[in-house]
Amino acid sequence: MLTKHFAAFFFAAVFLCGNAGAQTFDRYQSNWESLKKYQVPDWFRDAKFGIFIHWGVYSVPAFRNEWYPRNMYQQGSDEYKHQLEKYGPLDKFGYKDFIPQFKAEKFNADEWAALFAKAGAKYVVPVAEHHDGFAMYKTTLSKWNAVEMGPKRDVIEELAAAFKKQNLVLGLSSHRIEHWFFMNGGRKFMSDVIDPAYADFYGPAREENETMTPEYMNDWLLRCTELVDKYQPQLVWFDWWIEQPALDAYKKSFASYYYNKGLEWNKGVVINYKNTGFPEGTAVLDIERGKLTGIRNMSWQTDDAVGFKSWGYIPDDNFKSSKYLITNLVDIVSKNGNLLLNIGPRPDGTIPQEEQDILLAVGKWLQVNGEAIYGTRPWKTFGEGPTEVIGGSFVDDKVKPFTAQDIRFTTKGDTLYAIALDIPSAPVTVKTLALKAGNGNVAGIELVGSTEKVSWQQKADGLVIQPLKQYPAESAVVYKITFKK
Repeated sequence: MLTKHFAAFFFAAVFLCGNAGAQTFDRYQSNWESLKKYQVPDWFRDAKFGIFIHWGVYSVPAFRNEWYPRNMYQQGSDEYKHQLEKYGPLDKFGYKDFIPQFKAEKFNADEWAALFAKAGAKYVVPVAEHHDGFAMYKTTLSKWNAVEMGPKRDVIEELAAAFKKQNLVLGLSSHRIEHWFFMNGGRKFMSDVIDPAYADFYGPAREENETMTPEYMNDWLLRCTELVDKYQPQLVWFDWWIEQPALDAYKKSFASYYYNKGLEWNKGVVINYKNTGFPEGTAVLDIERGKLTGIRNMSWQTDDAVGFKSWGYIPDDNFKSSKYLITNLVDIVSKNGNLLLNIGPRPDGTIPQEEQDILLAVGKWLQVNGEAIYGTRPWKTFGEGPTEVIGGSFVDDKVKPFTAQDIRFTTKGDTLYAIALDIPSAPVTVKTLALKAGNGNVAGIELVGSTEKVSWQQKADGLVIQPLKQYPAESAVVYKITFKK
């Protein structure tokens, strides 16, 4: 009898282990070989346009940019001088003392979400924690968060609920890893950074060339998994410092955990990284304030800001025009990329009118021409034209204005969209569609958003499209092209 029970138990154990193995076979393991099986989800490839939000305590001093909490402790910097002049010695009034002024008293998540939806965005990525170490959500790992201090509200929770109502995909960004060194200037003189009472906020405040401790990296991992578990974001965005070699094992652990959570939720998830933060093919590359010069086979993203000076709110930013952003969105999409466009709300929770106007102008263009953007894929070539595109990061202030002779292509099914990056006042010649180029015989051309007949002729040296007196949208014009079978 004992033998029979043992045999039954042994058989059941083997059976269950076999089933468990089958169920977990396709799950991600914490090694790069396994993580290279990652596939970018269609929702991200289709979305093309998202909103980034830099909002935190740094919006209170609102001076220079969102790196104020670091630079105010860098002796001799403009921020340091400004801090002394306006607030006094830094051992008496430090960055922590801005927190009570960060009240968010006019913050309305539903209003934000409605604006982003009207702007044509498909996903939104609020900063959950910036380099300053202040969490915009309820965390069990630190009292320095927006629920226990400042606004006394779970900003991320409110935004997540509001985005859901508008069918916007929730993403979150974590800049926690950069906090390792962010406040280190305050250790070099008498400041509140060296006060033990605030070590859990300002610390570690170590040097950039020091290897992070296992305790600190473990804290990073715990904060990241906490965000995933609490809010189920479908995108997690990391800044550049995750490329530190010491973090390698922790990154693999997080990626496998997060990707497996995506399988559990039955939702495609995305990790954004910069530079060499992740091996190619294991996550989605992000290029800050920059672009690529050609099509990238794998999906990628540009994170850019509506302002030239800062990611967070400052009262004297210089704003990019909606035309600049629309034409760059088109250029990015033609090369298999997405645009994540940042805004910086005021400390009271209102979004500056200039930023709202820019978003609404982009949305107005997308409302007419969105079929050439959303759900599209790159063609055999991204485009043509006289304007040279500068590739790489931090080139947003070097971008040259596009012309109507600058054409970008996107595809959807058998349809080709040719997008002129300015309003044509003369015939547009698309050389890529010349008869001698062999890229297909054009059957018909429509102007997206208009019923007006388009006059065109496909010649040996180019497809010539005649200008119209009126176009359905500003900034860029979309031609919908079909080919003979």
